[in-house]
Amino acid sequence: MTDTDDEGGAQYASPPCFMHELDPSFQAPVADWSDVRRWRKAERERLIQSRLAVSADARTAMAARIADGLDELIGDVAGKMVSLYWPFRGEPDLRPWMATVVDRGGQTALPIVIEKGHPLVFKAWKAGEPLEKGVWNIPVPAAGDPVFPDVVIAPIVGIDPNRYRLGYGGGFFDRTIAAMPRKPLVIGIGYELQRIATIYPQPHDIPMDAVVTEAGPRRPG
Repeated sequence: MTDTDDEGGAQYASPPCFMHELDPSFQAPVADWSDVRRWRKAERERLIQSRLAVSADARTAMAARIADGLDELIGDVAGKMVSLYWPFRGEPDLRPWMATVVDRGGQTALPIVIEKGHPLVFKAWKAGEPLEKGVWNIPVPAAGDPVFPDVVIAPIVGIDPNRYRLGYGGGFFDRTIAAMPRKPLVIGIGYELQRIATIYPQPHDIPMDAVVTEAGPRRPG
């Protein structure tokens, strides 16, 4: 039996990891990346299932509060390029807020997975423009020019107190932010139930600049 690493590669089977049995407040250093990888895989699935267990109506209400928090955090969006995402597996649906960015003089974009192990590409898109199926059948712009966003909004699977994001394991957002010619404002988006004690951050992990949940925005400090 094999396990899957954070980048999706197969690894040889190894003894089971018991990190999930630790008190969540206990954050002993974990040097073994294979243990971290297995723990992240299990924690990722637990958090996604918890998110999906929330009713659609409750998620809609929380997404509206998240949108208010984004307005508070970002301020005037006029003249700014804001990259969002197409909601997937219970993520907050911010498409209504995305339309308001355009109405207020901003521009919007969606990320596109081009190839495993490579950074994302952002393409300008707004409601009504054509879409096509991308990786995991997530809609992506069918046309549009590549852009460099001023604000990148990244959905989280989990988030720790130091704003390190647990994502889906592909490393796309970390790789993309590291490769961008200028640093955008990077905001992690999720629900309060996705807060965890630690993701056991590794050298390749990049913390979010801020996090917004239904409880509002949280900035450094």
